[in-house]
Amino acid sequence: MSVAKVIEINASSKTSVEDAVRSGLKKVSESVKNIQGAWINETKVVTSGSGEITEWRVNLKVTFLVE
Repeated sequence: MSVAKVIEINASSKTSVEDAVRSGLKKVSESVKNIQGAWINETKVVTSGSGEITEWRVNLKVTFLVE
């Protein structure tokens, strides 16, 4: 029998959504083991006054197995 837990995190990147996801998962993996996957719950952008994207933000739900 296995038990999984889901936590919610926020991550950001000035480069891309993919980079935000990667950096978020990398940071979480420093303290959470047995990560099985994640899904993007929400995506947001921060813009400059002229409408240029300055930052990508993601809200992730990360699933891991409980030992």
